Amino acid sequence: MNDMFDHIQTVILTEKATLLTEKYNQYVFRVSPRANKLDIKRAVEKLFKKTVLDVKTANYAGKKKRERSAKLGRRAHWKKAVVTLKAGEKLDLV
Repeated sequence: MNDMFDHIQTVILTEKATLLTEKYNQYVFRVSPRANKLDIKRAVEKLFKKTVLDVKTANYAGKKKRERSAKLGRRAHWKKAVVTLKAGEKLDLV
């Protein structure tokens, strides 16, 4: 897992994530569950060529879902990272 594209999967663009971007210069990413904070920081700095000040992560358990009959399934576990950039730097995501 040394490739930066393995660590960052997608950008989360929700109403709350947009408010974090506008107010605190923080961006929210869905990342690999095996990626640590240092891996995420290096990947964002290399991909976007910006200075990262802080990385906060949160693990989420996949929800239980019922399949066709009485079988129970589960969505995948995932990890979210909130990345704070240096003041004055922005990402053009859209």
